[in-house]
Amino acid sequence: MRAGRLGFCLSLVLAFGSPCLAELRVGAAAVDVSPREFPVLVNGGMTSRSATNVVMPVKARAIVVADEREQIALVVVDSCMLPRPLLDDVKALAAQRTGIRPDRMLISATHTHTAPSSLACLGTDADPAYVPLLRNQLVEAIVAAQVNLEPAEYGHAVVDAGEFTALRRWIRRPDRIADDPFGNPTVRATMHAGRVWDDVVGESGPKDPDLTILAFRALDGRPLAVLCNFAMHYFSGVEALHPDYFGLFCEGFQGRVVPDPSAAQVPFLVAMSHGCSGDIWRRDYKRPEFPYPGQENAVDYANGLLERVLPAYEAIEYRRDATIAMSEARLPMQYRVPDKQRLEWATRVVEAMGDRLPKTTEEVYAREQIILHERQSTEVVVQGIRIGDFGIATTPTETYAVTALKIKFQSPLARTMVFDLANGGDGYIPPPEQHQLGGYNTWAARSAGLEVNAEPRITETALQLLEEVADAPRTPFVQSHGPLANAVLDAKPRAYWRLDDLAGLRAVDSSGNDVDAIYEPVVTYLLDGPRSDRFCLDGELNRCVHFVGGRLQARLPELTTNYSVSLWFWNGMPVEGRDVTGWLLSRGRDQRLDPHGDHVGLGGLAGHAGKLIFQHGQGEPVAGTTDVERWTWNHLVFVRSGETIRLYLNGQLELETQAPADFPADYPHLFLGARCDNAFNWEGRLDEIAVFDRSLSAGEAEKLYGAD
Repeated sequence: MRAGRLGFCLSLVLAFGSPCLAELRVGAAAVDVSPREFPVLVNGGMTSRSATNVVMPVKARAIVVADEREQIALVVVDSCMLPRPLLDDVKALAAQRTGIRPDRMLISATHTHTAPSSLACLGTDADPAYVPLLRNQLVEAIVAAQVNLEPAEYGHAVVDAGEFTALRRWIRRPDRIADDPFGNPTVRATMHAGRVWDDVVGESGPKDPDLTILAFRALDGRPLAVLCNFAMHYFSGVEALHPDYFGLFCEGFQGRVVPDPSAAQVPFLVAMSHGCSGDIWRRDYKRPEFPYPGQENAVDYANGLLERVLPAYEAIEYRRDATIAMSEARLPMQYRVPDKQRLEWATRVVEAMGDRLPKTTEEVYAREQIILHERQSTEVVVQGIRIGDFGIATTPTETYAVTALKIKFQSPLARTMVFDLANGGDGYIPPPEQHQLGGYNTWAARSAGLEVNAEPRITETALQLLEEVADAPRTPFVQSHGPLANAVLDAKPRAYWRLDDLAGLRAVDSSGNDVDAIYEPVVTYLLDGPRSDRFCLDGELNRCVHFVGGRLQARLPELTTNYSVSLWFWNGMPVEGRDVTGWLLSRGRDQRLDPHGDHVGLGGLAGHAGKLIFQHGQGEPVAGTTDVERWTWNHLVFVRSGETIRLYLNGQLELETQAPADFPADYPHLFLGARCDNAFNWEGRLDEIAVFDRSLSAGEAEKLYGAD
């Protein structure tokens, strides 16, 4: 055996605890799951609708992967959502015919909104004639894929398809909060609010631009199957029944790789699974023109994806003799059930409806309260899969993109894809902090009814399962250090918060001094930060936090009358929206505006709109002269040297003034993203915050901006 081959085998043994000579086998098959009886109910709307014909067949695409010890079935179905009890039945029936264990089967929905209804949700019931047909066809897909098993090799790749996906959930201004169906002003963030720029302050989270490819081919080089994963909700605008861009992508991929399928020994199959995209759609509301050239319809959109994917697919390097592993966990979950007052309201509304289905949003959510009250709890399925050095994690929900990033960033495997809506359809699952922002993806219903802590529970379980199948610990997420990050560290800060935290209450200090800060509600995580090319390495995206009325609090009792703060800021609030656009940093007593504090912000209607302002104590602010553009990154260095105050904007002196250095002896608190009294808190992003227990020079301020 050659040295390179021996080294590869030894690495597999060390990494996965299995012999490297196991033979990988793969089989694939597609089965038509279109209905035979019409009209048929269609999922995806607030109220019920039907279809009377098939525009393009909807299918179940199955891939069975086996080694000497294990068999795994991966199934992707053109469906909006699939209920867990139905899928449990399918798995049990398929196990009887194939011998594949039910907990070694993954069945997921693409989330097309133009497929027959198999899950009752909001105003649409499951179609009673369609569900039995779907059950049988899913079993047939798994059986047919197993029949096609043959020796194979695998490879994987990922491409950046960021221009094909974007955040659809935007944060509304604090003075533009909308009402929910229960009559309460809770809607701080909602889907598609970015249509009107004056109403919003920015996106509520990050997107996941990765289109991930797992490919299998026969030992003679014939293509067998490709499994793709992409976080884009669905295209929309297509007529039912139709698989949306998912099916168009699969059929187009197959046709380009194998133009004459009749000549193939077995059909080549491509499956496109739904990535974590509960808050994702294809329109980027930062770009006013829409639709985008080349993406006017679903066919063009799918073809655009193919043009991006096919070169990466053709360049894949394949490996043989991979081992596989799969593990599953079933988690009990509580529903967020109505309290007595809401239940009484819902009962009155539903009784007035009689026997008909709901026709209004109020009626839909009233009926949902009754159903959640009756059910109280449920069970969800989470899975971890390893194929060689490739990982698959699953969620049973419409998970936000930030959840996929948490799993991918920490996965112990070389590359990982995360399936949405797998092994069940339990609705939207926002992270806990996003629940506080409201919107229909948080309103208690079968479409969003799980407990507030469901997302961290599912995320942690997925990571534990990946650790189990990889037989290796997760990878800690730490941003790389580019020139600007090193410039901050070289300046010896007392604390340095990169704000690349995945979740939680702590902002981790990167200075080595262990001065962690505390996030106060509400902030959101992992958005795009400033200067990725300078703060990070190798194309890594710099990450930041978006402040939605929350703030960051740190205790630094060693600060004297000589101190400095360096930070990057991105304002989301229109400068004519309120008296002060927002406060960036503040040194003072918590919940008080006393005569001694230092405060830096951005002026608004009360004066100096769009310009940096400095206020000492309760005095009148003084301002710079430069207009700060909304939705752009800017760098601020605040320097106090005794009674002299200097503000540097983007490396240049913007403001110099005098202010008493009259801090009391016990004055330890520093607030970021707010003034100490919580007035006009910051509405936007902050990043790369460093605090120094000395006065920085003009040259140092310039270097922290550019690090040239």
